Amino acid sequence: MPSLHRRQALLAATALLAAPALRAQAWPSRPIRLVVPFPPGGLIDQMARLMAPRLGSELGQAIVIDNKPGAGGNLGAAEAARAAPDGYTLVMASPPLTISPALYPQLPYRPEQIVPIGLVGRVPNVLLVNPKSGIASVADLVARAKAAPGKMNYASNGNGTSLHLSAELLKAATGTQITHIPYKGAAAAVTALIAGEVDTMFENLPSVLGQVRAGAVKALAVTTRTRSKALPDVPTLAEAGVPDFDVSAFYGLAAPAGVPAEVLARVERALEAVARDAEIVAAMERSGASVGFTSARATAEFMARDAANWKRVVEVAKIKLD
Repeated sequence: MPSLHRRQALLAATALLAAPALRAQAWPSRPIRLVVPFPPGGLIDQMARLMAPRLGSELGQAIVIDNKPGAGGNLGAAEAARAAPDGYTLVMASPPLTISPALYPQLPYRPEQIVPIGLVGRVPNVLLVNPKSGIASVADLVARAKAAPGKMNYASNGNGTSLHLSAELLKAATGTQITHIPYKGAAAAVTALIAGEVDTMFENLPSVLGQVRAGAVKALAVTTRTRSKALPDVPTLAEAGVPDFDVSAFYGLAAPAGVPAEVLARVERALEAVARDAEIVAAMERSGASVGFTSARATAEFMARDAANWKRVVEVAKIKLD
């Protein structure tokens, strides 16, 4: 009889140990929702739609894009944070995950409710002026701003965005006073720059690459540590005399906290395959993005550094949002 009990106990223990593996084998058994915290057509949405077919092929299920815009990306992040941690809801990892905690005293979710899976690449912001402005370099821009403190202005796509904070970081690094004029979206801000209504602005490179090449706007510098392959003749801000300037919009995947580790690992492997797909890499690089897989652990470390950097910018610039 004791041996029977021991056999039963052994079988029960074996079943418990096998349960996670069985769950991993069964997942995914239905389509996976990918929350995009921005409206259709924007940079992060474009990247999501480019990634989704290959990601779905790797995982054996369709990836369904679910746009949840609002509150600078916070509504979509909150939607993902509240989702069941079963692997059937993912969210695009993007700058609001690292910017918002420094900006908003009351987020609709807790940052630890979302865990990174990995990144596929990054996109530089680019510093722009009107070609008729007479400003030919970052040094020219800084000199003009210092000659008339507070007289120059810059546009952004809204308060609290990476474009807004990039400009505030530039001001802090150069000791300049340039007035912020927020617009409802980057397209309106670029239109104002072309019309001469504002003096300068930052924009995501893919969104404005065509206008730079057409000469409608002039690119002074990119915000990343290395030059963009799409604009090889445009210097980095560090090369242009603003040391240690390193800002980029990033894109990848994250998930609600609590998703089984084996499921996260499988998505991470699938994401790495996406980042190595030659057609996807070519399409992203043509748009001005840099492509390269970053593991979950390295992504967590990067996002922690990015969050600390934006916290410093917010404190130095004394930016306060409700």
